Amino acid sequence: MTEKPPGDQRQRIDKWLFFSRLCKSRSLAQDLVEAGLVRVNGEPVTQPSRMIKPGDRLDLQLESRDLVLLVRDSGTRRGPYEEARLLYEDLSADDQPRLTAFERAQRRVRERE
Repeated sequence: MTEKPPGDQRQRIDKWLFFSRLCKSRSLAQDLVEAGLVRVNGEPVTQPSRMIKPGDRLDLQLESRDLVLLVRDSGTRRGPYEEARLLYEDLSADDQPRLTAFERAQRRVRERE
């Protein structure tokens, strides 16, 4: 196993989404990215191998709600929620309502198109 220098904390976005517990599996994270539902610093990302680093802003369109996150650190493992929560700062509006079942269904239809 190769160790990276301390200053280089870049990490694949699919791996980071899995370690941060925002996706249940790495393949689901890859599907989310390939569907175009992730933006990094305002730019759409479709490659799961895209590298992110601390300070990047992520816009995620999850099935239940949209999230805006600031990457704080790269992960080393999929740990408990308390550990995963340290990897990012949630910048989403607190008053953002969760999507209704109808809105989630519309989002799934748009993803397939």
